Amino acid sequence: MKRLLLALPLLVTACAAPGPTLSQRLSPLVGQSEGQLVSTLGVPVRTYEADGRKFLEFQSQRLTALPGDPFWGGGFGYGGRPFGWGGVWGPPTTVWAPVTCNVTFALRADRVEDFTYRGEGCA
Repeated sequence: MKRLLLALPLLVTACAAPGPTLSQRLSPLVGQSEGQLVSTLGVPVRTYEADGRKFLEFQSQRLTALPGDPFWGGGFGYGGRPFGWGGVWGPPTTVWAPVTCNVTFALRADRVEDFTYRGEGCA
């Protein structure tokens, strides 16, 4: 029991410690070739060229569960009289929402120069 109490702060701290950010996870890709980038992330959803640079866009999409509000409605009131006291309640529902993250890599001379990302799924 004493060992558990001594280890508990360490376990709580380990669970609370955040992992690397998306920027930290993508930074090692800077400097890699286009082939290495595609080999690591897969085929991009879009490619385009401008100002001597090539841009590769990758997209990640997933569904996330959001708690729904319980349904509250009117109903027949207390004692069977309409418009009286009371109400109807339904169980809470779950709402599934798509969450997307778009990451665009800028390449110059076949090497990743920089990247940007946007979207609510880029956490």
